[in-house]
Amino acid sequence: MSKLVYSLGVLMCLAFAKAYSQQPIESVLSKEDAVKLMLENNYGIKIAENTTKIAENNSGILNSGYLPSLQGTAGASKDENDSRTDFNGALDQNGDPRPDIEINDAQTTQYNAGLNLNYTLFDGLGRLYNYKRLQEQFALSQLEARSTIETTTVQLMSVYLEVARITENVKVFEQNLEISKKREERAQYQFEYGQANKLEVLNAQVDINTDSINIMNSLQQLRNTKRDLNLLLNRELNASFAVDTTVTLQSLLVIDSFLEKVPENNVRLLQSETSLQISDYDIKTTRALLLPRIGLTGSYGWNRTENPPSAFFPATTRTASNVAIGANLTWDIFDGGSSINNLRNAKIAYENEALFKSQMEQEVARDVANAKGNYMNALAIYRMQEQNVLTNKSNFERTQEQFKLGQVSSVEFRQAQVNLLNAETVKNLAKYDAKLAEYQLLQLAGQILNVAL
Repeated sequence: MSKLVYSLGVLMCLAFAKAYSQQPIESVLSKEDAVKLMLENNYGIKIAENTTKIAENNSGILNSGYLPSLQGTAGASKDENDSRTDFNGALDQNGDPRPDIEINDAQTTQYNAGLNLNYTLFDGLGRLYNYKRLQEQFALSQLEARSTIETTTVQLMSVYLEVARITENVKVFEQNLEISKKREERAQYQFEYGQANKLEVLNAQVDINTDSINIMNSLQQLRNTKRDLNLLLNRELNASFAVDTTVTLQSLLVIDSFLEKVPENNVRLLQSETSLQISDYDIKTTRALLLPRIGLTGSYGWNRTENPPSAFFPATTRTASNVAIGANLTWDIFDGGSSINNLRNAKIAYENEALFKSQMEQEVARDVANAKGNYMNALAIYRMQEQNVLTNKSNFERTQEQFKLGQVSSVEFRQAQVNLLNAETVKNLAKYDAKLAEYQLLQLAGQILNVAL
């Protein structure tokens, strides 16, 4: 009974492995297409781009303070009055008593409109430096968006390479399973003809079971990692695709040429330089508050009044307009010391930005040195693992021939098989680790978006 249960378990594992391995042909998602989808759909990149648009709007002429302000006003009013004029028995020219005059619903209507123009002619150059500061803020926002794109690209490639690694591992496990199946088939024939005992068959079935489980676990890991990639691309999580497992490493001469220009291209260094420039404009803008400001003003006004008739005057209409032009000078000779204090703080902030820039230069130099060391080490390991695969492959082929001749046991054959399996999976890991180390180095060199992935 136990043998029957065991056999059923082996058959179930084989069925699962076969079902998982016989997936429909999937379209290949290239690295370039993945990056394109990321740029179009990734939430973090979209937010960074919107932030850049806000900074661009703020850096325009409409937010510079260079344009005049024009204000228009208009109004209208209507009054109704009732009046009665009593002459108290006074006589007119004919000697007759003058009649009382009563006026009801007398309407007085007034209309007015005006334009007021104000323009700052000189403000101590504060407006100029503030405009330049806004331009630098826009540049800084662009660098922050670029940093987000670079970081997300490396993250995307990390997951992409992991999908490629697991994909290649699945192929290795499938090849390994085929070897185990042939061994089990051979053991079964030998058992039927009395050339081997049942233990050889059972051992082969155990190894088939193990190889099938390895495929099942790898395929599940592959599906999970593909979902991680789809999440970064902001598309349907279960979207099916295959990846390009080809890895092309950059020439070391090209890498070195990139590293020579790190100060010019590294986004973190460029950000610190821009922040330092912004602090310099902050000082100049604050200093401008200590200088006088000269402004021009202009106004135009129009008024119309319609008066009803009264006891002594007929109805009248009065229209008037006026134009005024003026200039003003404002100088905060002493504002309690707040401007002087703000200037001192701005200078201290500039010193802090300069210190931060020096610190950033050291950190980037360290990161570049570490990343290059990691890359060279990963390359060396990859080359060694390639040779290790060749060695284990040769060893397996010889062991396989000896196994067919009955010169080695199934345990020794399995050990050679496992050694080759481990060597191939470790080589895959080393290959993609080297490529990821290259991406990280290119990011520090500021070239991750400028080279073929």
